[in-house]
Amino acid sequence: MWIPHKGKPADAALYGYSRPVNYALLLVPDFSLILCGYLICRFTALDRGIWEPVERLVYFFLFPVLLFHSIVKSPLDLGAASSLIGAGLTLGVTGIALAYALPHLPGIGTHIDRRDHAGSAQVAFRFNSFIGLALAERLAGAQGLQLIAVLIGVCVPLFNVGAVWPMARHAQRGLARELVRNPLIIATASGLAANLLGFSLPGWLEPTVTRIGAASLALGLMAAGAGMQLGSLGSARVLAVALLSIRHVLLPLIALGLSRTFGLSPVQTTVLLAFSALPTASSAYVLAARMGYNGAYVAGLVTLSTLLGMVSLPFALGLLRGL
Repeated sequence: MWIPHKGKPADAALYGYSRPVNYALLLVPDFSLILCGYLICRFTALDRGIWEPVERLVYFFLFPVLLFHSIVKSPLDLGAASSLIGAGLTLGVTGIALAYALPHLPGIGTHIDRRDHAGSAQVAFRFNSFIGLALAERLAGAQGLQLIAVLIGVCVPLFNVGAVWPMARHAQRGLARELVRNPLIIATASGLAANLLGFSLPGWLEPTVTRIGAASLALGLMAAGAGMQLGSLGSARVLAVALLSIRHVLLPLIALGLSRTFGLSPVQTTVLLAFSALPTASSAYVLAARMGYNGAYVAGLVTLSTLLGMVSLPFALGLLRGL
């Protein structure tokens, strides 16, 4: 089994090393943090009452700082990244369309409750940015981190619209109001604008911002583990299977086709495949609960998606990338 040398990118196929990469091994640090969060929350005094404020800290401050910094720290060539952006947006629109179509499909549509679907459709296309950023840096170093930050920057607004719209429609709440208050949209939009305008952080601020980013990844992954629960999935099994099949099977297959259609480079292909197979966003259940939907059911989907990521990421990065 090949383990990357310190300081070298993990993806040997990208950079000329001949020995194979064990993608499951690359995921161990991230999923170990998820497991730590789960065990600490369940078996110590640091229960949900502790982790809910941690989630808010990560979601509203630490993670937006990481997104902003990841985008602005290196000059962004939108021309060079245009193919990846096009492939990512096409993948996102396809995922949203597949999720929205489920209640209208013959055979399974009659088994899907429309309100449950409105609250949980986001699970099929949203992604866990914490795992994505940590994995991209391990796969392709700073270049991989910037590429996936660009994907996050262009896809988060789209995916948040896709997530909020069915819930806002059912709950009769303003879509624009929900979107402009989203800290991830604010951070990514401002990061892209700052990068294109040539802004860079002063050197004295760089270490502080870097440490904030590292804290956001560690705490975000542990908070995802602390929020894991499976007990309420039995109430809508058909919907759960359909949504998770889109997230972990169909989207990686579609991403492979898009990488060829858009003529992506090896690094871009790896980043897109990783992006396509990520577990769903850990904040999905927070959004569903905040908008008055079945947060416990969505939390169960998030938990199962996190576990399925241990299979779908090696499937996308190992099997599909080798085709």
